[in-house]
Parts: sequence; C-alpha cells; structure tokens
Amino acid sequence: MSDKYAHSTDFEPAVVIPQGASFADMVAMKGHRNIGDRINTEIIQRLIDANTRSLARSDFPDFNDKQKLGDGKEMVDRLSNLVAIFEKKELDFSQHRAEHDDLLGDAYEYLMRHFATESGKSKGQFYTPSEVSRVIAHVIGIDHNNTVSSTTAYDPTCGSGSLLLKIAAQAGRHITLEGQENDVTTAGLARMNMILHDFPTASIQQGNTLADPKFVDGEQLRRYDYVVANSPFSTKTWTQGVTPERDPFGRFGWGVPPTKQGDYAFFDSQHEEHRKRCVHFAARRAVSRQRGRKNSYCAGEVGHFEGHCRPAA
Repeated sequence: MSDKYAHSTDFEPAVVIPQGASFADMVAMKGHRNIGDRINTEIIQRLIDANTRSLARSDFPDFNDKQKLGDGKEMVDRLSNLVAIFEKKELDFSQHRAEHDDLLGDAYEYLMRHFATESGKSKGQFYTPSEVSRVIAHVIGIDHNNTVSSTTAYDPTCGSGSLLLKIAAQAGRHITLEGQENDVTTAGLARMNMILHDFPTASIQQGNTLADPKFVDGEQLRRYDYVVANSPFSTKTWTQGVTPERDPFGRFGWGVPPTKQGDYAFFDSQHEEHRKRCVHFAARRAVSRQRGRKNSYCAGEVGHFEGHCRPAA
C-alpha cells in the first residue's frame, strides 16, 4: 500500500498512509525487540484507524503471535527477515505509476492463484479464473458506453473480488463495486485486492449472504445495475440461519431450492437483487452434468434474467 499511496498528491487520497505507518517505518523496526507488537500497534492499527471504510483488523495477521512466529529473538529475526525480503529493490513498485498500471494488483492475483494450487485448495473457493471472469463480463454486455461512475455492480459471493474487478475492467471506468464474502480471511483478501487494483472505495462486507445480507436499503435488498457471482456449488448447509418460507426479503418466490443444492438459493437471491444484467455462473453445473450428474440443470435469458430451473429430462 505504501508503494501505491504513500506519496499520493491527491487532495483526498483513496487510501491514507498515516505518518509513522509506512513501509519505511516498518523497515526502521527491524531488529527491535518489540517488533511484533510495534507492527501491530504503530503500523497496522494506524492504517485501520485512518481507513475504516476499506480496512478491518481481520484483514491482517497478528504480527505478535508467539505460537506462529516464536518468542524473543526468534520472532525478532523472523519478522526482520520478512521485512527485508520486501525491502529488496526488485520489489519496490513505488515508481510504477503509469495510467491503468495494475502491476501490484496483478502480482497479488498471481500469488493468490498459485497459493490455491500449491495448498491443494480449490481456487474456486476464493478466486474466479480470469478467463471465466472475462467471459461473464462480455456476456452481461457492460462496457464504457453504457456505464457511468454511479453504475453499480455486486457479487454476493465475491471471494477475493477478482470477478468484480474484471467487470470493472470491462466497463473501462471506475464504477461502484460492492461484494459480500462469508469467509473472514477471504474477505480480507478481497479488500486488499480492491486497494491494489485502484478500487479502494469498493465496499466488501463479511458475512453469510443468505442468512445475513449486508447490502440492504430499508427492508429490501439493495438493487444493482449488474449482479454477477461464482457462487458455492451445491452448498448443503445453505438453510442454516435461513427460513425460506418466511424470508423477509422475498427471495424464494420461485420456490424453495432442494436442501442439498444451495446454488439455486443464490440464484434466487440474485434475481431479487438484479436490475439490468445478472449472470449466475452456471458453467460448473454444465460440467458436473457431463460427469454424470443428471438430476437438474439451470438456464436463463441474460437480458432480463428471466430464467427457469427444472428437473432434467
């Protein structure tokens, strides 16, 4: 963040780097016996206090965690070495300020993608492949000619935010981005992803979209110009915290989805939230059916999201 925003000349910079909370200040802490506590209190907490809209404490690890980092000199050495890695000249991106330069953001997405692969996790858990995101962006028809800065796009299961960012890239301008993600850590990844891709004002909220939707206007779900999602596939616990028959937002007017097929619940929720263009990522379902899953399929007309879900023949 220091590379991108520390020397901003904007009157009201999108991300504020308080005095004493830059990466240079973190470098000065190397070798200090209380380096972990100082990073937490003098760097991280100051950043959070200065950017309450875009940052949360859950976005950051505990740099004073003795169980993970060791105690005494072991912690000091480990954190000092970590800071030294990012201090290398080849990782100094502060001079990369060309217009539309997403070097930092692209590097961040690269690391997320490869982390998923190396850890053995499904990257779909928090990362929508860029190829899929681009296809969805083209399908909904968003572009520079039909958007303005107040155009809104929402992802109810946003993961690390990669799909929202591709929608914004296709729009070719800064539009209003909002998203919700159930996993605390992944929501933090999304907020950082937005900041590094120059969308620091994007609103990413953490919580269960079905049980506790965060984006509401009064007693109704907020409506958007574009709604996109790569929602969890066949979630079997989607009814936890939800009473579909008495849903206060009226999301299940098409009927209550099967207990073990929560992706239809997200489908219903998106229908209630959309205004112009809405795409539910159905590619997984098509792939699953090819693998022998014959119990159901889903189809929809993208233009006004007039879709139907019915048992497969």
